[in-house]
Amino acid sequence: MKFKVTVILLLLSTSFMVNAQEIPSTKFGKGIFNIVGKDSSWTMKVGARMQFLTLASWENDHGELTNGEAAFLVRRARLKFDGYALTPKLEYKIELGLSNRDMSGSSIYTSNTPRFILDAVMKWNFYKNFELWFGQAKLPGNRERIVSSGNLQFVDRSILNAGFNIDRDLGIQFRHHFNLTDTFIVREALAISQGEGRNVTTGNIGGFQYTGRLEFLPLGLFPNKGDYIGGSLSRPETPKLAIGITYDFNNNAVKTRSNQGSYMLTENGFYETNITTLFVDAMFKHKGFSFMGEYANRDAEDPIAKETDGTPTGQVVQVGNAVNLQAGYLFKSNWEVAGRFSNVDLSKSITGESLVNEYTLGLSKYIVGHKLKVQTDFTYVDTENINSRLAYRLQFDIHF
Repeated sequence: MKFKVTVILLLLSTSFMVNAQEIPSTKFGKGIFNIVGKDSSWTMKVGARMQFLTLASWENDHGELTNGEAAFLVRRARLKFDGYALTPKLEYKIELGLSNRDMSGSSIYTSNTPRFILDAVMKWNFYKNFELWFGQAKLPGNRERIVSSGNLQFVDRSILNAGFNIDRDLGIQFRHHFNLTDTFIVREALAISQGEGRNVTTGNIGGFQYTGRLEFLPLGLFPNKGDYIGGSLSRPETPKLAIGITYDFNNNAVKTRSNQGSYMLTENGFYETNITTLFVDAMFKHKGFSFMGEYANRDAEDPIAKETDGTPTGQVVQVGNAVNLQAGYLFKSNWEVAGRFSNVDLSKSITGESLVNEYTLGLSKYIVGHKLKVQTDFTYVDTENINSRLAYRLQFDIHF
């Protein structure tokens, strides 16, 4: 009920603003409409996007495809609001996820909210190249996670991201950039957050989470912020390279994947341990060619959750390593062929998990860039001591 009331209020307030203001026309993909205050002291761009996914998978039992499964999903359905207040130096962004997948992952600590808030953040450019962010937003983690789900080169992100990303959290972030030379750009980001992921509304179990990221762009800026967009849609005439390093420390973390995963419950509360996560990533683009590579590592001070008497609870921190490598070529017809190799190697002695390799071949047709596209891919999943799997996905994506 609370969710329905909120959506209705948003729609009513938007309708009121539409009637109250003169709204400039917008191109497809640039928002449903843009609102500007009569005194130009504020702006709001309203957007929406949807992803419709078809998927099928089979188990490969000694060359025979068995246990077939299929599904149709509204993978994502989102509303976006962004603009500035009083001055262009004070920006804001609100993003709501309305699909079941967007709102999944609830717990007793998010039970009094429908969990549809993805981003609710203010960005204040308070001095020169310095910015202060406060609210809920993506942490400065691995590149693949920071790339919007609407700008991906494949139907969805890799198994590295699924198992190691640090996603969104509540807190503050400091951002800065400077030039070493006319073309060599360095970006810095530091975040201090609760350490338990988005939409936590009850307490702050454990300690805080500290995230630092450095980015190096030795060959200058990518056209149209292409270092955080999948594929080489801008086709830069000169080579462009971005290298990023992120280190994350979650003090007294209580979840199996730092600020993600499940809570490590004990008879007397929660098991706490310090968890560190390291990411190294790179993006390269030249004309129609693109490449992205990532490495991830997670470690913990004591990864095996225990009761106060030392008895293991059965829950463990998902420690280990992962690699993701992907490349593609965009033809002048805006068809793109891309390939991806992903590997997750968790510590078997601790997690009991097997080595997983994924091989993906993707095909995309960009009708209006990432704003209107069709993507499909085949994936072969090879897992130690378990039958391999074959998966097929087809997705239609539209952004207003």
